[in-house]
Amino acid sequence: MPQKEREFSQLIKDNQGLIIKVSRLYTNDPEDEQDLFQEIVLQLWRSYDSFKGQSKVSTWMYRVALNTAITLFRKKTKSPLTNELAEHHFEIVLENDEEKQHQIALLYKVIKQLPKMERAIVMMYLDDLPYKEIAETLGISEGNARVKMNRLKKTLKELMEQYA
Repeated sequence: MPQKEREFSQLIKDNQGLIIKVSRLYTNDPEDEQDLFQEIVLQLWRSYDSFKGQSKVSTWMYRVALNTAITLFRKKTKSPLTNELAEHHFEIVLENDEEKQHQIALLYKVIKQLPKMERAIVMMYLDDLPYKEIAETLGISEGNARVKMNRLKKTLKELMEQYA
């Protein structure tokens, strides 16, 4: 296997959690999730040569993953065959803690109801990315990312209380 392919393969392996999270938040069933995962990897490969290292690899990967997810989401919602915003049940494996499991599942359910940009902000925040990196990834200012996240915390809390 050529060096470039080995490097890319390792990059995907090291960051597959990021791709999985984006895939889960922008799909409603496991088959679509797998399709989106593969499409994101394909788009990452296509743009791999254009990555110049001006930002962190994870920032670049988030941007490509989110753009791919949003593009496919838009195409899918325009399709008359797919008008399914059914609930997606996440399999969250936690040992002997049903309440915590329920809360995490509820959180993901609520996050999926947010608009695309807000979903992306919450996802990156939950991944402990600094606001600067969130801002760079989404093309907004760092201050705007902070303000949006603070508002989203309140929104998420309210939505979770409604479901509780």
